[in-house]
Amino acid sequence: MFGTIIKYEEDKLYITNTEGVADTNYIGYHVVFPEEEHKTIGEIIGIDKDQIVIKLIGDIVNNRFNNGVLKKPSMKTKPRLIFKSELELLLGEQNYQQKGTLLLGTSPVYTDYLVTTSLNSFFSNHFAIIGNTGSGKSCGVARLLQNLFYANTKDVPKNARIVLFDVYGEYYDTFNDMNKINGLNFKKLTTQQVFGNSDLIQVPAYYLDACDLAVLLDAETPSQMNILKNTIKLVRIFKAQDSNIQIYQENILARTLIDILTSNKPLGQMKDQVLSILNAFNTASINIDTMIHEQGYDRTIKQCLEVDEENKVNSINLLVQFFQSKLKSDMVEISSESEIVYGLNDIYNALEFATIKYGSQDNDDNVLKSRLKNIINSDNAKFFEVNNYISKKDFIDEFFKTSDGFNNAQLVDVNISYLDDEFAKSIIKILSKLFFKYTTTLEKKGSYPIHIILEEAHRYVNHDNDAKLLGYNIFERIIKEGTKYGTFLGLISQRPNEISKSTLMLCSNFIVFKLFFAEDLRTIKDISLNVNNDDIAKITTLRPGMALVFGKAFQIPVLVDFPLPNPLPSTTSIKIESSWYDEPVNVEEDGEQEITRVTGNNFVSTIDNEEEEEKKEETKEDKKDTTE
Repeated sequence: MFGTIIKYEEDKLYITNTEGVADTNYIGYHVVFPEEEHKTIGEIIGIDKDQIVIKLIGDIVNNRFNNGVLKKPSMKTKPRLIFKSELELLLGEQNYQQKGTLLLGTSPVYTDYLVTTSLNSFFSNHFAIIGNTGSGKSCGVARLLQNLFYANTKDVPKNARIVLFDVYGEYYDTFNDMNKINGLNFKKLTTQQVFGNSDLIQVPAYYLDACDLAVLLDAETPSQMNILKNTIKLVRIFKAQDSNIQIYQENILARTLIDILTSNKPLGQMKDQVLSILNAFNTASINIDTMIHEQGYDRTIKQCLEVDEENKVNSINLLVQFFQSKLKSDMVEISSESEIVYGLNDIYNALEFATIKYGSQDNDDNVLKSRLKNIINSDNAKFFEVNNYISKKDFIDEFFKTSDGFNNAQLVDVNISYLDDEFAKSIIKILSKLFFKYTTTLEKKGSYPIHIILEEAHRYVNHDNDAKLLGYNIFERIIKEGTKYGTFLGLISQRPNEISKSTLMLCSNFIVFKLFFAEDLRTIKDISLNVNNDDIAKITTLRPGMALVFGKAFQIPVLVDFPLPNPLPSTTSIKIESSWYDEPVNVEEDGEQEITRVTGNNFVSTIDNEEEEEKKEETKEDKKDTTE
C-alpha cells in the first residue's frame, strides 16, 4: 500500500499508493515512519488511486509520544500502519479501570478501541464541553460523569466535590445510581419551592458582601457601589450583639441624625428620615421613645418631631443638642463580631440608612432599594432565609454532604430551572464566589478541590458589568487563579461565541461536539493552538454523540464516540411522532432500578442489584480473558 515519499508540503507529505485503489476507509488511520532513534507519527488525511496524503503529528521517543515533528522522515523511509501498542500512546491507556484513568468513549476509527486520558490531566484543569443543539452534548456530559463514577466501582473518587448547575433540570435523575455504589452519593438541590422532592438551595443573607449585593441588585455605578459597601458595614454594626459596640452604634446614629436635622431638607422629609432610621436602628439610649428633658417639660424624640400649626418643628435645636451629647470625638472604627445573623429585611433597612447618610437621594440610589424590596416581596426571598448562624466552612462541608449529613456527596446537582435567568445568574455567581473564596483561605492550597460545572455557560460567563464595577468577573477570576487553589470550572455551552473569550481561552481541555455556526467555529479555532483547519472541518461533520477532544489531557486531537448514558438526560430530543400518535406509557416505579456499568468490549451493560455481585465474581476471570 505504502510506496516511496513523493514530496513534502509543510507538515504534509505525499506517498505513492502501490495498490492503485482509493480505499478511503484508511482515512483517519495513523502511520509510523520508523527511524533509527525515533518513530515519526502521521495521520492519513487523503487517498486516491495514485497517492496517499499523510499529515505529520509527532514523534515517539523512548516509548513516549511527543506532539510536533522536529525532524521529518527521510525520503527513503517507508511508513507502516501503527501497532496497537503504539496507538495506546496516542489514544490512552486501554485498562480504563486503572486508578487515575478517565474513560471517555470509543474510537470511531479503530474498532473496539477505547479513548481514555489521565484523570489528573483532565480534572486538574478547567475544561469546556461545546456543541450546538442536537449534537449529543448533554448525553456526552452525562456519559463522562457516569464513566467517572461507574467505570471502577471498587476504587471510587470518594473525595470528589462536583457541583453541577443544572439549567433545565435535565440531569436531575441521571446519576441516581451513584447511591447504589459503596462510598458514592448523588445529592439534589432544587429551586422549586412548592412540591419539591429535594432540599431547597439556600444561602444565608449574612454571607452577602457588597460585591454580592451589586450582582444581586444589578448595580451599575460607583456611587451605588459605595452605598452597598456602607450598607454591609452598617447592618453588621447594628445587628451585632456585642455590648462594646453600642457606643459606636450611638455615635453613628447621632452623627447621621444631626446631619439630617441641620440640613435644608423639607420638614416632612426630615421627619420621615429620622423616624425611618430610628425605627430600623436604635439603641437603649437613642430610640423614638427616648425622653428629651427640657426645663419643666419632657418629650420623646418622636414628639419633638411633631410639626406645629405654623408648619415648624420647634424642638429641632433641642434634638441636635441631645444628639451632640452622644458624640465621641475620639471614636475609632470598631470591628463587629463575626457571628452575626441577619436577613434581607435588615439589609434593606441598612440600605435605606446608607442611602440617607451617604447617598445623593437621586434615582440611581433609590433604584437599589426598589430592586431589593422586589426580591423581599417575592418568592426569591426564601433562598436567603437562614435564621441560624453557620460558618462558611460548615456551610460548604454540608453542601457536599448527603441530606442526613453523614456521608460525602461527590456530585451535587443544583436544579435552577425554576428561576428566571437573571436571578439564576446571581445565585450561581454568589455560590461560585463563596466556593472560590473558601479555597483561597486554606493553609494548604488545593487540599479541598471543588469543580463547578455550568450548563448553558454562555448565559453566565459573558461580558457583564461586573468587571468594570467590581474590578473582576468571578468566573474570569476563577479561570485565572482557581487552579492554584483547587477551584475548577467546567463550561458547557451550545454557543461558545457568546462566552467571554478571555475565559474560554484559559480552559485547558475541550470536548467539542458538532458545530455548524460560522461564529462558533471561528471561536474554537481562535481559542486553541491545538486545532487546525482540518480539525475544524471535522467538527462540522460530526454525527450526534461524536466529539473532537483536544487540550492538555490529550496527546493529539482525537475523535471520540460517546455511548449513550443510562439513564439519559431528561431533555433528550423529543420524538414528535411518538408524542402525537403513541398511547401514553405508564412507568412502573416498583423494584430496583438498573445500575449502569462500564465493561469490556460492550462498554455499557446493566446489573439489577447488589445480589448480582456473586455472579460477577464467578465470571470475572472469563471477562478478564475476553478483554485481554
